[in-house]
Amino acid sequence: MTIVAHSVQSATATVAPSRARNITLWTLQIVLGLFFIIASAAPKLVGQHYAVEVYAEIGWGQWFRYATGVVELAGGLGLLIPRLSGSAAAGLSITMVCAAATQAFLLGAPAMAIFPLVLCAVFVWIAWNRRESIAALRAMLTR
Repeated sequence: MTIVAHSVQSATATVAPSRARNITLWTLQIVLGLFFIIASAAPKLVGQHYAVEVYAEIGWGQWFRYATGVVELAGGLGLLIPRLSGSAAAGLSITMVCAAATQAFLLGAPAMAIFPLVLCAVFVWIAWNRRESIAALRAMLTR
């Protein structure tokens, strides 16, 4: 156990971002976390009219709207918690690929797929820079 903890500590010491990068990461994480909680997940979970219409157009049923809202809420909250930030960013990057595919193929609006793909790139960058939190979480869960 101490060997695993030591190797995680030594690995995190070599990948810790610089102060400026850390400030940039936290700024992005806070802004995107709040965006996903307030502007993306909340309308889906409370049944905003537009969200209901879009998910009816997707054709998978309203359960999918709730599931997407829960995933986005969890990801937004995870971005705000240091121990979960890397995993949340990785999960949200996958969610954004799915959102882009939905826009392009199910909703017939490929131009609208650009925004989720840009967000995906940002989340991949956050996950890469927060990879020490992913390693620490994995070590904690495998004890």
